[in-house]
Amino acid sequence: MTDYGHDLLLGSFVTPSAQDPDAVVGLAVASEEAGLDLVTFQDHPYQAGFLDTWTLLTWVAARTDRVQLAGNVLNLPLRQPAVLARSAASLDLLSGGRVALGLGAGGFWDAIEAMGGARLTPGESVVALEEALEIIRGIWATEDRAPLRVDGTHHRVRGAKRGPTPAHEIPVWVGAYKPRMLRLVGARADGWLPSLPYLRSLDDLDRGNAVIDAAALEAGRDPSAVRRLLNVTPAELDVEVLTRLALDHGVAGFIAMGDDPRALTLLGREIAPAVRDAVAVARASRGSGAGSAEPSSSGPSDGAAPLAQALRSSPRAGVTARVEAGGPSSAYGTGSPTSSSADAPGGSAPSAAKAVAGVTPTPDDGVRHSSRAVWREDDRPTAPPPPPGTTHSPTGRAVAQHLVDVHDHLRSELAELRRVAEQVLDGGLDAGAARSAVNAMTLRQNAWVLGAYCATYCRTVTGHHTLEDRSILPYLRRVEPGLEPVVDRLKAEHVDIHHVLEDVDAALVRFVTDDDGAAVLREAVDLLTDVLLSHLSYEERELVEPLARFGMAPGQV
Repeated sequence: MTDYGHDLLLGSFVTPSAQDPDAVVGLAVASEEAGLDLVTFQDHPYQAGFLDTWTLLTWVAARTDRVQLAGNVLNLPLRQPAVLARSAASLDLLSGGRVALGLGAGGFWDAIEAMGGARLTPGESVVALEEALEIIRGIWATEDRAPLRVDGTHHRVRGAKRGPTPAHEIPVWVGAYKPRMLRLVGARADGWLPSLPYLRSLDDLDRGNAVIDAAALEAGRDPSAVRRLLNVTPAELDVEVLTRLALDHGVAGFIAMGDDPRALTLLGREIAPAVRDAVAVARASRGSGAGSAEPSSSGPSDGAAPLAQALRSSPRAGVTARVEAGGPSSAYGTGSPTSSSADAPGGSAPSAAKAVAGVTPTPDDGVRHSSRAVWREDDRPTAPPPPPGTTHSPTGRAVAQHLVDVHDHLRSELAELRRVAEQVLDGGLDAGAARSAVNAMTLRQNAWVLGAYCATYCRTVTGHHTLEDRSILPYLRRVEPGLEPVVDRLKAEHVDIHHVLEDVDAALVRFVTDDDGAAVLREAVDLLTDVLLSHLSYEERELVEPLARFGMAPGQV
């Protein structure tokens, strides 16, 4: 196990949704008021439904006094390195030294190209990031009077003047997963910032640390010069789990995905102090400092278990602080864009539905936009009632709430898709750019044969096992045989939704070539709205209670 000895940072990962800018800024302010150290924002410049992250960072800097601010992570292919360096230095001066620079090599290349960026291969993107780091640090290096010259393949400056000098040494944190990028982190960066849903198991975390450590030593650096941060999901927001991640796996920065101000308050005022105390006690008891390492007492982790379960499976002596029932698990969202059901097309206010196990499914209000129907809704099977005396644990309720949270994200993206389609129909956006925007959405990327829920949550809980073999629907089928008809129907509807999404993409193409393209596009989007909102409500209605009852027990998957 490895503990690099850093003081802990705890922060928030706020969705920069343009639907309610005041709410976004409010979450940043709430993070500071809750005592958190850091506020971060996604950066997807091609996403029309998001505020521009850099503009948002400057606004939030003016509205806060203490918290550190960062992109999580900034999209380098669409942010010119020399200009980004000056922007960061300027904001650092204006904010009193509160800027961290989170950088990503890029993804969603169709959308990046649509915005004027260059499509890069994985190898090229690593080279581009390395060149950008040289330029950024060169702009900041004002003690060197010579003009900056970097003749890179993808980024170059030819005699750029240096400056301004940042108010403090701005840390550069890099989002990375593959060995070549991890080696760059070890050699050149100040921090490693992955997202937990993209790590299959604790082994991935430890392997990443090992690659970074080796690269740091090869570059003549102390491995502890690289802070390890982690974007964490609701399941990991537990004092014991975060403490184990810090002491045994080197993580010294925890950034909570989710847009719930109550959860941020709980994290800042209760969880963060308890984690800091537990880590301090453990470090004092073993008398170790930065960079200490010892053989792991728990052995290799089970790749099929979620990180939270693996971390809880072998508790450390001396780590006793814990948030019990009513703790963070039930309060956190997903870190993805969310909207209330009342704001979603075809939705209704949560108060109109009856809560089940403390979780409120979003009802279907019956509004339909299309004259077509993909399936009959009156023959959908229903789940059997729970046995008398059934209880629901806080963990189970958190699992059920996560389903609703993920669905709320999809409802929000559906609203954005409809807006994009209207822009195309009004002539304000060309079909190619619209297709790129739609393809960047979670809606388009989901493996619908398995469901939207599994595309995010099950990636975490099943580790290296494939979603096809290890998903929540087969699990529920096993633990509650009476759910089999519901599971079969949901899987069939997932396939139908996939085909309807394909029709939307085809309609965007047809809009360019056919006289009736506008009508076809409008019909395709209307049909998607009908089937998706109907399906999401049906899935919540039937699965919220079983999920709250059974949770997701990895040992049974």
